[in-house]
Amino acid sequence: MEIDQWRREYLLSGLRRSELKPTPLEQLRKWLSEAVEAGLADPNAMCLATVNTDGQPAQRIVLLKGVDERGFTFYTNLQSDKARDMAENPQVSLLFPWHSLERQIIVYGKVAPVSREQAKAYFQSRPLDSQLAAWASRQSQSLSSREELQHQFEQEKSRFAGKDVPLPEFWGGYCVVPSAVEFWQGGANRLHDRFIYRIHDNGSWAIERLSP
Repeated sequence: MEIDQWRREYLLSGLRRSELKPTPLEQLRKWLSEAVEAGLADPNAMCLATVNTDGQPAQRIVLLKGVDERGFTFYTNLQSDKARDMAENPQVSLLFPWHSLERQIIVYGKVAPVSREQAKAYFQSRPLDSQLAAWASRQSQSLSSREELQHQFEQEKSRFAGKDVPLPEFWGGYCVVPSAVEFWQGGANRLHDRFIYRIHDNGSWAIERLSP
């Protein structure tokens, strides 16, 4: 079958205004809980979109590691391509692509760094090998081979043997502070349900249904 003939109907569910929580944080937590209950693989995986100084968008998957009234938190190398993009242009977008549930969530907002204390607390909660990998990887820089990366990892493993692994200066976290959040539920005949929350200056949220 040709690619242009690949299709399926979205029949799992619908989404009505009466079902929505008052804030996007509450609605995301509801959907996230349902994604976990459904056994969805990596329900906290989200696509982060940034734009560099040349206007070139880039996307990559990162993991949501915290969500609260302020926004959506993730951690990464502070010298990576995405970190450089966000330093120049803090406007970003997140996408949770929950295909098996026929759902997606899009977050629009501005990114801000989390404190070193918060980053340190999360870093120390990671498995030891993940801590060592953060030191070993110079994210987004060129590598000659897989062996070079493995060698860097083994060097860090030896350097910190029997010691607590400190938080690298080049590693930390970001919080995406949302200005709008869209919830999409697939519908039959491509008549999908889309609702977007937009924040007012006073901090309250307005909800609007969008045409699919």
